[in-house]
Amino acid sequence: MSGIRSTGVRAALFTAPLLLGLLGTAAAPAGAVGSHTSHPDKSLTCRGKGVDPDALVRHRTEIVINAPLRTVWKLQTDVERWPSWQTPVETVERLDHGPFRKGSAFRWTTPIPPNPSTPATSLDITSTVQQIKRNSCIRWTGPAIGEGLRIEGVHVWNFSKVKGGVRVSTEETHTGAQVEADVPTATKLLREGLEAWLRDLKSAAEARAHNRPN
Repeated sequence: MSGIRSTGVRAALFTAPLLLGLLGTAAAPAGAVGSHTSHPDKSLTCRGKGVDPDALVRHRTEIVINAPLRTVWKLQTDVERWPSWQTPVETVERLDHGPFRKGSAFRWTTPIPPNPSTPATSLDITSTVQQIKRNSCIRWTGPAIGEGLRIEGVHVWNFSKVKGGVRVSTEETHTGAQVEADVPTATKLLREGLEAWLRDLKSAAEARAHNRPN
């Protein structure tokens, strides 16, 4: 799974990886998350592989970041440093060593507040990179497990240079009994989580680019 985020509404849902797609040639405004849909006509891919085509819970969105592509890519792939710029991510542990590549795996956690359906818990997510192309795309998959909750996620990220910086597009699908029991709520939470991830990535990348020595 890719981008799980927590929101204290009804069932303990998440937010993880990816949805986005070919949303036209015009870049989204540099300050906004834009052009999103829960049922894209054409899904994002990385090396020919995309999200789960049969998943009921899906979303894609994108943002333009005013920073160099290398800066954006480094922030996204240096997963052990995610907690420094993503508040919902509590811990991250790489399960392999060396460059971030196909087969790389990482285990990360995010809290879930209590709600009428479930007690406070923590989601434990194990993500494995299935496809990757440097400075271009990533696709990872894996389960998110909490008390009384299991979500299988597929998350795709695309990165492309555009006027004004880098367009980051993301699309994610979730499957599992709990999320499929309330697809509208699960989709809403996925959308909110993906958009928050992109805003955090934008803030971190632009701050780093702005503070870089000349």
